[in-house]
Amino acid sequence: MPIRRRLEYDSRPMARYFKSDNTAPAAPEILEAIAAVNHGYARGYGDDEWSARLDERFSVLFERPVRVFPVATGTAANTLALATLVPPYGAILTHEEGHIVRDECGAPEFMTGGARLILMSGTGAKVTPYAIENAIVANPSSVHTVQPRALSITQATELGTVYTPGEVQHLSAIAQARGLIVHMDGARFANAVASLGCSPAEITWRAGVDVLSFGATKNGALTAEAVVFFDSEKVADFEFRRKRAGHLLSKMRFVSAQLLAYLENDLWLRLASRANSLAKRLGNAAGSVLIHPVEANEVFVRIGDRGAARLREQGFEFYDWGAVGSGEVRLVVSWDQPEEDVAVLCAALADLQRKG
Repeated sequence: MPIRRRLEYDSRPMARYFKSDNTAPAAPEILEAIAAVNHGYARGYGDDEWSARLDERFSVLFERPVRVFPVATGTAANTLALATLVPPYGAILTHEEGHIVRDECGAPEFMTGGARLILMSGTGAKVTPYAIENAIVANPSSVHTVQPRALSITQATELGTVYTPGEVQHLSAIAQARGLIVHMDGARFANAVASLGCSPAEITWRAGVDVLSFGATKNGALTAEAVVFFDSEKVADFEFRRKRAGHLLSKMRFVSAQLLAYLENDLWLRLASRANSLAKRLGNAAGSVLIHPVEANEVFVRIGDRGAARLREQGFEFYDWGAVGSGEVRLVVSWDQPEEDVAVLCAALADLQRKG
């Protein structure tokens, strides 16, 4: 959605969007890629030349052979991956603030045919080794209990924090020692990699991740996500599940071309790095009202209901967060966020702290 310009007769401040990175437009390079494939005819349902290049291109990115399956939404990527790995009598261990818990309308349970989400706590929306071990002990190998089959972690997390390669490796080792598959929800994977400065391989399969939901839509793409399997044997019946769920797109080339352009010349990292950098500026300006470390492109502050109202009066759009009455809000910086908007918000946050 483009920045709304104030009309001459409109006395309200110009809207400044910090509600979600989903509000941002598609990057020019992505639109050019779509236009480039919009000529002539091509085979449908992923048999086109662009889709055929995905496995090779992503294999280069991740430094090992991988299988890549485009889908239209992050919910489809997460739930189809988990449904392939977890039976109906199984369980998925995940953080209580995970996107698959809070924002997917029961899709994981629906797509798996009934697998249970076992919720765990942890500071900054990050799962802890202790929580995993407790969850496994609480669900022993018995016909009377659901059977833990997967660990799902979010990178970057829903609170804007990032797992280090060492943390992922530790969690994966615990999970895999108990026979669990490790899934990573990477809706903001680019922001996490840009923040860490590591290779994509280092934070995924080298750290024990089996399957990745690779997000692009939040970072400049247009309805383009992918499921990346690091072990081809684990693909199993994924392709049938994707078809049955309505995500085998007939004109797949328009999604595949986006994913190829997204990786070209490190576009994905350049866009994410800019968003992260601007978010860091907001975090610095937030000072004492900052709740969580700013490690990606999300900023969480506790400014009270009055402070939130004052920001909205100035034209800022954002979501309230946390419990009702907590006075917490979430600010998300997009890849194309105007620097002027960030500067004005930094000043507004500083002003809130001065005035209390």
